[in-house]
Amino acid sequence: MSAPQPRAGGAHPLDDPVGASLTGPHAHFAERRGRILRYPADVTPWVAVPDRPEAADWADAAALAGPGGAVTITAFREPPPDDWETTFHAEGVQLVDTGVAAAPDPEAVRLGPADVPEMLDLVARTRPGPFLPRTVELGTYLGIRREGALVAMAGERLHPPGWSEISGVCTDESVRGQGLATRLLLAVSHEIRERGETPFLHAAAANTHAVGLYESLGFALRRRTSFLSALVPDGKRPRTTAETAGAAARS
Repeated sequence: MSAPQPRAGGAHPLDDPVGASLTGPHAHFAERRGRILRYPADVTPWVAVPDRPEAADWADAAALAGPGGAVTITAFREPPPDDWETTFHAEGVQLVDTGVAAAPDPEAVRLGPADVPEMLDLVARTRPGPFLPRTVELGTYLGIRREGALVAMAGERLHPPGWSEISGVCTDESVRGQGLATRLLLAVSHEIRERGETPFLHAAAANTHAVGLYESLGFALRRRTSFLSALVPDGKRPRTTAETAGAAARS
């Protein structure tokens, strides 16, 4: 299938997948202050910031997160203010479907809110990336059970128009090497394709094993990106956009 085309004005939805999601299919999740958009803290940590954020933008991001709260961004160009503590910074890659052999899996079961405790337990053991109590609301999650226990899962996270990100791919150590993660990735890709959308995903650039697996399945590099998480200075309440504008008007 052909990939979705860039939006009007030449901007591609995957250049800012968080912002494109929160102004598109995931708009009902969006929390906004000034030019900053984010998901609720119990859904996923991603925050959308402008390409060239100003002091007022960082103040609005801090106000949304609260003192000591985390602001997690991708495809960033500007570092956070000096008094913020960077807790995570990694180079990454963005891969898109260019010929994935997507197919349903007969053993895959659909996961929902009732399965969240098991999903959180699996994530805690396997650490595939952020998965929070309401992440399951972002899209379809599929799992495989053995003797009643959830041992593998994969699902959807960011949802820019025409695209859907595959995320949360993980397998319990007891069943690794059986290809369960690959089967679920292909099954989730099938769900996305059935809606007329295109799968994509992110990975750490240093995780060459995972990147090589995704490429062997039919994903191809679209762009290199970066991931960063930083903490708002604790106990400091920064000015918001409205306060900054008011101060400027009074000066």
